Amino acid sequence: MTDRTDRDWRLIRDEPRDGATQMALEEIAARTALEDGLRTVRTYSWEPSTLSLGYRQDADTVDWDFCEREGIDVTRRQTGGGGIYHDRYADISYTIVAPADEVPGDLMDCYELFCKPILEAFDRLGVDADFAAAEQDAIYHPSCYLRDINPAHDIVAPAGAGADARKISGNAQYRQRDVVIQHGSISYDLEPQAHVGVFDTDLAESTFTDRVTSVRDEVGVDREAAVDAIAGALGDWCDADESTWREGELEAARDLAARKFGADEWVRDREVLEVGGQ
Repeated sequence: MTDRTDRDWRLIRDEPRDGATQMALEEIAARTALEDGLRTVRTYSWEPSTLSLGYRQDADTVDWDFCEREGIDVTRRQTGGGGIYHDRYADISYTIVAPADEVPGDLMDCYELFCKPILEAFDRLGVDADFAAAEQDAIYHPSCYLRDINPAHDIVAPAGAGADARKISGNAQYRQRDVVIQHGSISYDLEPQAHVGVFDTDLAESTFTDRVTSVRDEVGVDREAAVDAIAGALGDWCDADESTWREGELEAARDLAARKFGADEWVRDREVLEVGGQ
């Protein structure tokens, strides 16, 4: 396998965008990697705050009234797992996009490779984080942060706390046109009321805070420093050039967001509108 630093990579420190567009941009980045040989790593945030549902998640698990009242958008990811509330301020997200034939074919090995820069970012920030050393049972299955903690792809802190460590980052992968896409949510701060409120269930906020920690709680750095550390670690991992989206990519993402990730048919029923459909 060719060293990734011998390939063309770009680092995008993306601006805040709505959830549908953020998810669409991942698929556009996959097309760019496949057709133009340009791989992507990026950091991003969500504006407005957004609940992203897992691919097979039942839309009935959402408290739609709460989301509407609080101005929280809802989209659906291509990856599985539970829903994640991505707060505009409290969540920092990232994406890695690379051709499938350039990364390990084994899923666990690929997670290990793609999470290296995330663990490096935590190290730079002084956060004692690592893959979970022990499984923890699910508390509430529809919520990603309250599902069972999996040592394969869940990152916890402080790592030395063993079974008492709390989740600080969830990561997931999928394939699109022979390209592997990994995205992840990093907890910068905690917004337990919204994390619990977006779901149609009766859970105490302490249920969330007992299971989840954040960069701010662990080391107290400001958000900009945290984003810089994550972006810097991603860029160094693959020797990426600082870049931005091409105009054609943004246009394609807006179209895909309109007919897929932002459409009720997709969000509620996983149905994709045809090109030109309303």
